[in-house]
Amino acid sequence: MPSSPPHTLAAPRGSPEPYDRPQGRPASAHLSLSPEFPLSPSTPAATAPPSAAEQTAAARIGAILFRNRGWLPVPFLLVPLLAPGGMTLRTTLIGAVLMILGEAWRMWGVATAGTVTRRRSRNVQKLVNHGPFAWSRNPLYVGNFLIWMGVITLSGVLWFLPVAILLFAVEYFYIVRYEEGVLESIFGREYLDYKARVPRWIPRPPAGGSAGEFAWAEAWKSEISTFLQYGVIIGLFIGKERLGPLW
Repeated sequence: MPSSPPHTLAAPRGSPEPYDRPQGRPASAHLSLSPEFPLSPSTPAATAPPSAAEQTAAARIGAILFRNRGWLPVPFLLVPLLAPGGMTLRTTLIGAVLMILGEAWRMWGVATAGTVTRRRSRNVQKLVNHGPFAWSRNPLYVGNFLIWMGVITLSGVLWFLPVAILLFAVEYFYIVRYEEGVLESIFGREYLDYKARVPRWIPRPPAGGSAGEFAWAEAWKSEISTFLQYGVIIGLFIGKERLGPLW
């Protein structure tokens, strides 16, 4: 499922997603938390000296999590599948609404930042600040959060929701500190100005609008595998309803 802005590491045209893919392939290959590094093949941004923000303890921890973020969604799927809990009409409807909202927000982010330039590297060369990135600095992560909370709600394992929210918050506290440090290292004042006017998480309508270039066809194509995985996950939950939890 979904896995990952001129703020978080996103890519300009060119996830949690929900899913990350290896270099050179469209992101959003699985429900993971995709990075938001804006990339483009020009300047050697990877050689920019690290800022003080990038060298903090939180950023160093975030760098480790960032490189291994493909594993971060595992508990968000395994616990709902294995733990006792049952789907009801209410949890199914609420979960579906959260997943649709999250995917819509995520899709807008993918169409804005691009699908094939997000990487697991420090090589960021363009600050993406239109579309949903003008509303919040981490729209892909916000979308992924809604999607995963929707998955858990749909499963009916509601006791896990507060645990999942806390786990997500801790993981992305560190990851975003790393990404923000990298972007500050590379873009300096340009990023700090962007950071000062755009909230980190909760979307806020931008004063100057959010118009820009969007690759909707490319985004739809890159998310096809994600949609298929939604179907698989829902099928697994239905199977769990019939067979019972595994423990």
